[in-house]
Amino acid sequence: MAAMIRSRLTDWTTLLPLIAVLVLAATWGRDLAGPLIVVVAALLAGAVLAAVHHAEVVAHKVGEPLGSLVLAVAVTVIEVGLIVTLMISGGDKTQALARDTVFAAVMITCNGILGLSLLLGALRRRVAVFNPEGTGGALATVATLATLSLVVPTFTSRPGPQFSPAQLAFAAVASLALYGLFVMVQTGRHRDYFLPVTQEGSIIPEDADGDGHADPPSTRTALASLVLLVVALVAVVGDAKTISPAIEAGVEAANLPQAFVGVVIALLVLLPETLAAARAARRDRVQISLNLALGSAMASIGLTIPAIALASIWLEGPLLLGLGGTQMTLLALTAVTGVLTVVPGRATVLQGGVHLVLLAAFVFLAASP
Repeated sequence: MAAMIRSRLTDWTTLLPLIAVLVLAATWGRDLAGPLIVVVAALLAGAVLAAVHHAEVVAHKVGEPLGSLVLAVAVTVIEVGLIVTLMISGGDKTQALARDTVFAAVMITCNGILGLSLLLGALRRRVAVFNPEGTGGALATVATLATLSLVVPTFTSRPGPQFSPAQLAFAAVASLALYGLFVMVQTGRHRDYFLPVTQEGSIIPEDADGDGHADPPSTRTALASLVLLVVALVAVVGDAKTISPAIEAGVEAANLPQAFVGVVIALLVLLPETLAAARAARRDRVQISLNLALGSAMASIGLTIPAIALASIWLEGPLLLGLGGTQMTLLALTAVTGVLTVVPGRATVLQGGVHLVLLAAFVFLAASP
């Protein structure tokens, strides 16, 4: 037993998050030289991999679909803290940071993670199968949240793409209500809609790691992984914040628009979910991958908009939430393509490729609007 405890304490999934947090504390608020930026970036990557491991341990303990919510909500809560921190310290140039980051998160999850999951699942079984009832409901919720929070502000009577205080309060309450309702449906009455299915459409017995026989971890192991998951996510977002000046400087040096900073932030923060979804898809658990993708998009909007609405009380300057014409076109195309992908409950490499091309179009147009 003592040897097992020592082994667990010296495991890289335990050590890397702790080291990353210690380095974060030592470097917070300081200007970093080039070598230190490389070190922090390496620790950031290690913390991402550790977060994926601990999220899978917790998911295996609590079972699906509740397990898919763990990483999505944890990442989104810290993403909100990162956005608010950058908006407070960034001044006028960050007035649209919340919009840019949330929209980037939606495009990355609904096209990148979803497309990658379908592609990997289809390559494994020729056809990726999932439950259209649960996935369709999740996609409808994401489309509604995105439209209410990111499209409607462009067409209000307020000058600029922003809500009035009353409209912002309504959007925040509606976002929380829809997200809460979805969680109740996903973990309660219609829980079976979000469990992985076989090629014939029957539900696969719960087995989060996909090996078909592993027992769930002990409560002590799951609690330790939960704590380490939070530590790893704090390290991921904190280290991302530490190197954000270097990111902003790189964006400016490359003559990229300021909105591209939101894309980089979303890519960094969503990396744990991307890796977890890819591993689930390779294990023939495409439904779990889609739960992660759409659940992350939903949490990103449903939790970020209310938090930003609350933070706007003390934030200076307008809060720009409305999308431009190009962004709205991409969002509409993503929604339509997503519906056509989800309705059959089966997808080939073609659908995965289409979504990945949409992601590439978004990244390219974000860099070259």
